[in-house]
Amino acid sequence: MPKPDTSFYITTAIPYVNAKPHLGHVLEWLQADAIARYQRLSGKEVAFVAGADENSLKNVQAAEKAGLTTQAWLDMYSKIFEDSYAYFDISLTSFRRGSDEAKHWPGVQELWHRCVASGDIYKKTYTGLYCVGCESFYTPDELIDGKCPEHLTVPEKVEEENYFFRLSRYEKEIHELILSDKLKIISEHYKNEMLGFLQKGLEDFSVSRSAKRAKGVGVPVPDDANQIMYVWFDALSIYLTAIGWGYDQDHFEKFWPADVHFIGKGINRFHSIYWIGMLLSAQLSPPKVICVHGYMTANGMKMSKSLGNVIDPFEITKKYGIEPIRYYLLKDIPTHSDGDFSEQRFRELYSADLANGIGNLCSRVSKLCEKISSLTDVHSATEFAPGFVDLMNNMDIDKALHWVFQHITETDHYLSEKKPWTQSGSDFEETLNTAVEKIIFIAFHLQPFLPKTAKTILDHFQKTRITAIEPLFPRLP
Repeated sequence: MPKPDTSFYITTAIPYVNAKPHLGHVLEWLQADAIARYQRLSGKEVAFVAGADENSLKNVQAAEKAGLTTQAWLDMYSKIFEDSYAYFDISLTSFRRGSDEAKHWPGVQELWHRCVASGDIYKKTYTGLYCVGCESFYTPDELIDGKCPEHLTVPEKVEEENYFFRLSRYEKEIHELILSDKLKIISEHYKNEMLGFLQKGLEDFSVSRSAKRAKGVGVPVPDDANQIMYVWFDALSIYLTAIGWGYDQDHFEKFWPADVHFIGKGINRFHSIYWIGMLLSAQLSPPKVICVHGYMTANGMKMSKSLGNVIDPFEITKKYGIEPIRYYLLKDIPTHSDGDFSEQRFRELYSADLANGIGNLCSRVSKLCEKISSLTDVHSATEFAPGFVDLMNNMDIDKALHWVFQHITETDHYLSEKKPWTQSGSDFEETLNTAVEKIIFIAFHLQPFLPKTAKTILDHFQKTRITAIEPLFPRLP
């Protein structure tokens, strides 16, 4: 039975909790949050899920280095991540931890049972090159100068008996899904990358490791106490268990399949190919869209602790405020490719778009409105404009914000043309009525991106008696 048209399900990636969230995490959260808020405002009931990938060697090693038990480490850092979503005003409906034995483990084990029933899980001894950073095996031809292409570290050689998933069986079906856009990968560049990966042929991949090497951390393989489920099989299942898979089937069926998985480009193949194979094996519908974003640099260079250019998202937000940071990351960083963060560029954008743009527009119009006792015929905006809808439905978040700010520029031009400060009587009131309606239209479309600013504007201007508004974005020192 298909899920109702009135529901919408979006996820962020499920990050390892081996360190504090970085700016790249925050970028992805904000992008997904903008889509979630847009869908709610469009009348959908939204499930918006994130979580913590806790069952990985990365976390075990980080805990050992800190002199903590793995569980103490997981409790501490999962709480940091969960609190961070709230700090950045991310409108999550569920945060699922991989160590949740009540609401996660049963669902993962059910997925395992289904793949076993399809004949797609088998055991074999394997020797491979393993990158702990990726929690993934690589073939020699996938390495760059003998190093992992993602982390530029030399993978370790691992030999052990594991369970494998028969991914090769689903090569043709996955290819057809991607090629036909039944599984839509945004953007075209990332879609072509996956088609190119498929052309090389799919190999079966490991879905477990020995309990000894995993240090006992993770979801046990059913009927084999010596094996722990491999991180990707476990972590990706959070997309299922967070909406009820394994314990609330009605809620699960209300939202699955996912409408959008929002992920970074480094984990595209795990979502667009590995995950799809697992779902097909379990006879579950694949997600509709996988939206891939790029990486961030700082001042034109890759962020690195050794270079001293890692930007702490908490410090920069504390300095400038959450909404200006939301604005910069959503508008100035291309949604589907790499982008750069520079404090100088941020300050320029803050002054041009926020203080002198929307802030100055609201200030000018509200002060002029004080000259009349009341406005007439001001209508509230109730639905998004078609051009904006097209951009948001295609996950072009940066372009959608440019679209909104084009309307700010046009409203400024309108005021310059009409010169209401030189008008009086009905001409003056008509100009202000139009200007206020334009501001309400702009604020309505700003809601997915700058929810607090938009609410302030709407609350202030959707009245018949308008007074001067407090500065929305005070000028920077």
